[in-house]
Amino acid sequence: MKVHREGTGLLLSLFTFLFIVNLIIYYTIGKGILFYITTSISSGVFLLFLNFFRSPSRRFPYDSEGLVIAPADGTIVAIEEVMEREYFNEKRLQISVFMSIFNVHANWFPVNGIVKYVAHQRGNFKAAYLPKSSTENERSTIVITTRYGVEVLTRQIAGVLARRIVTYAKEDERAHVDEQMGFIKFGSRVDIFLPVGTEVLIEMDQKVTGNQTPVARLHRMNYEF
Repeated sequence: MKVHREGTGLLLSLFTFLFIVNLIIYYTIGKGILFYITTSISSGVFLLFLNFFRSPSRRFPYDSEGLVIAPADGTIVAIEEVMEREYFNEKRLQISVFMSIFNVHANWFPVNGIVKYVAHQRGNFKAAYLPKSSTENERSTIVITTRYGVEVLTRQIAGVLARRIVTYAKEDERAHVDEQMGFIKFGSRVDIFLPVGTEVLIEMDQKVTGNQTPVARLHRMNYEF
């Protein structure tokens, strides 16, 4: 299993700390019940963090033209029309993916195109599954213009535990669905804002896989000049 680059330093520090703690207990108390309990807990904690920072190698297996692909692993928690006020300032179709601590937390580009806008806003760290987290929580916003001129906004949102959002996307660079857009450390959420009327391919509470599950299809009327 490949470890994501965002986790290598933390995992190394955590392993070193837990190893020293268990070593101290072994040499001061010996192989007693406390040592075995501590070793078991330490192993469980390290494996949990290792699982969180796993980085699977993925490629979308079909032609992605006209499709919007899930940007993250998780559960669909919102499919609704909302006013998007940061960039579009108009109604958009919002699709939201909530990631638990057990999901892969790498984020992929949902469409192919050119990155037009990247911005980071400071905010709160409320539960990421709440609707207000999209506008009140710490977040990063990325807008991609497809080859047909459709603008797709993707928003990385911090949650209660998530304290760091990493965004790799840079303005004027090319985006591709098989490339990682960023990473969010610990439980969080990713929103996609699409033109109203876009065909939705998923449903509420559905489990989706980043860079694998199509979540919407842009109508022809949405991407003709």
